[in-house]
Amino acid sequence: MKNLLIILLFSAFAFSALGQNDKYYDLKLVVKDLRNNTGVLQFSLYNKKGSIPDEDFEKFYKNGKVKIKNNKAEFTFRVLKGGTYAINILHDENTDGKIDKGFILPIEGIGFSNFTSIGFTNRPNFEKASFLLNRDKEVEVKIIYM
Repeated sequence: MKNLLIILLFSAFAFSALGQNDKYYDLKLVVKDLRNNTGVLQFSLYNKKGSIPDEDFEKFYKNGKVKIKNNKAEFTFRVLKGGTYAINILHDENTDGKIDKGFILPIEGIGFSNFTSIGFTNRPNFEKASFLLNRDKEVEVKIIYM
């Protein structure tokens, strides 16, 4: 009987502790200095290793699009469970939902959290672009035009 009581108390404590770690936050993304107001800004949120790069936008956790005004845009992902995330943003000038490329490089603007430049030696991946969401947060992402 004593063992059963210990197990019940431990189980109750474990379940209550799990519930306390399930906190949710808002993530506001801000983009400035876009080269024009053409098209939309596509915001993709990732939450798994290996999900970036994602040239075909198939591995994202959540995404959204907004119109551009005065060469800037904002988007908020609401009620996200605390954890590790990364951002990929596309300035989709022709609104086709994909990264248009020239010979090799994108001709539309792209941006990633934690990146101010992209190159052959500085390629984005989830680990480099990721950040911890443990409070409501605002992140500014720079759009890079090649």
